[in-house]
Amino acid sequence: MSNFNSIQQKILKSERLTEQESLVLFRDGNLYDLGFLADFVRWQKHPEPIVTYVIDRNINYTDICVSACKFCAFYKVPEDAEGEIISFEKLQNKIEETQKLGGTQILLQGGLHPDKQLEFYEDMLRFIKKTGIHIHGFSPPEICHFAKISRLSVAVVIERLRQAGLDSIPGGGAEILSDRVRNLAAPRKCSADEWIEVMRQAHLQGLKTTATMMFGHIETLEERLEHLLRVRDLQDETGGFTAFIPWPFQPDNTALADIPKTTSHDYLKMLSWSRIILDNIPNIQASWVTQGPKIAQVSLFFGANDFGSTMIEENVVAAAGVAFRLAEAEIRSLVEDAGFVPQQRTMDYSFVTAG
Repeated sequence: MSNFNSIQQKILKSERLTEQESLVLFRDGNLYDLGFLADFVRWQKHPEPIVTYVIDRNINYTDICVSACKFCAFYKVPEDAEGEIISFEKLQNKIEETQKLGGTQILLQGGLHPDKQLEFYEDMLRFIKKTGIHIHGFSPPEICHFAKISRLSVAVVIERLRQAGLDSIPGGGAEILSDRVRNLAAPRKCSADEWIEVMRQAHLQGLKTTATMMFGHIETLEERLEHLLRVRDLQDETGGFTAFIPWPFQPDNTALADIPKTTSHDYLKMLSWSRIILDNIPNIQASWVTQGPKIAQVSLFFGANDFGSTMIEENVVAAAGVAFRLAEAEIRSLVEDAGFVPQQRTMDYSFVTAG
């Protein structure tokens, strides 16, 4: 039996792959090989033909940022007169609109503002919490930044944010969890170890989180695997990740604009590989925001069991020239046309019943 065939058999027996086997799988397997195996894993984890989605809105509380990541087209430097901090009035209007559309949560993220102290973010959380909506907010780079500005430990910052109303933490800012890549693309952002430690502390305090990967820029295949294995290792330790979301880098309007865009073929292969390697992560999200609705629909046969968010509002990817939009009815139709049953969920994957 060839090495590749033996690897396939391990997957079909629900056995974990080693680092070397994982690399052989990606290099020697074609898209259809990986897609078949990822679909097998998906059905093992989710025997019912249900595809979930969440109704929420991305709210960016500021675009002012000192990180200056080369892959970002959204941020504004502190001295830019067009940079803004959202007002509480505007924040409330966005949340009320989200709730009227059946939204159950907001994704609250922003730039690394040089001046705002932790109290600013605590006040924001308390204000939002009055609306009763779930707050999925502050990615690890933001929390590391708050800790640095406030001269507090990450654990204390998370505790204070949690007491002020934070419900869960998004997996943004992971990009590639390799310090070589991070030092080249985002040297002012938290290290790979710091990203992992934020998630560890969040899980230890009972907060659920997601994990992401932005691939297709300056990383190697080995560094993509390093990322996946670091997520898998932490999940073994804490069990706190609810989902993994891989999405391809969007180069337009960024400092890395000369990098070719990831093809749909490469996206689907990476998605499938993620589903296979991350054997302890329950859910894999399709990225219709970067791939469009039809490829996201195809993703449901390449390991994804979740359609992600309706994203009533999204600004960061849109700043790179990608502006797909889907209403809830469109998501449900895409899921049904693929032969699945659509189901609205919350962040922790509890089902939302029709009112």
